[in-house]
Amino acid sequence: MHILILGAAGMVGRKLTERLLRDGRLGKDTITKLTLQDVVAPAKPDTTIPVETVTCDFAVPGAVEPLVASKPDTIFHLAAIVSGEAEADFDKGYRINLDGTRYLLEAIRAISGGYKPRVVFTSSVAVFGAPFHEKIDDEFFLTPLTSYGTQKAIGELLLADYSRRGFLDGIGIRLPTICVRPGKPNKAASGFFSNILREPLSGHEAVLPVSDDVRHWHASPRSAVGFLLHAGTMDLQTLGWRRSLSMPGLSATTGEQIAALARVAGPKVAARVRREPDPTIISIVAGWPRDFSDERARKVGFTTFEKTFDDIIRIHIDDELGGNFVN
Repeated sequence: MHILILGAAGMVGRKLTERLLRDGRLGKDTITKLTLQDVVAPAKPDTTIPVETVTCDFAVPGAVEPLVASKPDTIFHLAAIVSGEAEADFDKGYRINLDGTRYLLEAIRAISGGYKPRVVFTSSVAVFGAPFHEKIDDEFFLTPLTSYGTQKAIGELLLADYSRRGFLDGIGIRLPTICVRPGKPNKAASGFFSNILREPLSGHEAVLPVSDDVRHWHASPRSAVGFLLHAGTMDLQTLGWRRSLSMPGLSATTGEQIAALARVAGPKVAARVRREPDPTIISIVAGWPRDFSDERARKVGFTTFEKTFDDIIRIHIDDELGGNFVN
């Protein structure tokens, strides 16, 4: 099996790569080649499995065709710019998040001979917009209130139509906000959800730009990789032509996040969170959904590793901090 990962240098892409190479297979199929693409050079892993790394902007016309010319069996499309950057730079957001996705689908369609790969598209809960029900289910309208959410919603529609027409076999998974995201803060408007946990655990102060009662939908990086693996192997006929669905997660307020941090790491660590309202972030977050019914996703086999927000913090400590944190 040949697997192509677009956006392989990102956090989720790196973790997916590590898991695939560790397992050596996707489902029942042995991995015979792995192609890793990103706009910055993906790290070349030390493995006996043949790995090709490609550094390019996949949203430049003509860049994606060579990536699919060798007919990868499964394509994980993780490439995107994040919400805050897409909102700040309208043209860049549409070029990468929309045009790049369309170029990928068209490149697949142009290959003759019955080529029909599995395409796993990472969408987002940002495809939904207020006013919300208490819990958002998969029957809720796609009414995004950000450019990023709009770009992802269009991507979902394209994926479904290209699948319906038989050009590919696609599934879109709407990821919750991934928390705790390791590494340095990025330009995602949702970045503070991780910052207020990651930085205090490393001994640094973190800024909370919204109120303690802001509620949001979360899943750990470990669960995100699990979602991708299941999406890459499941029987998509169970979805019909509604090829995108919201992933399982946990709903928590920022106040509940900080309380969980205090329980797991102690009040001294939790006290490193400083409240500093940011009107721009507040306005963006106000248009995001807060809680979900994940019945459809769980019914078709998607699961999470965490049961409580305390578990999410412990997963970060175990997976990223070697089991230790700064008191």
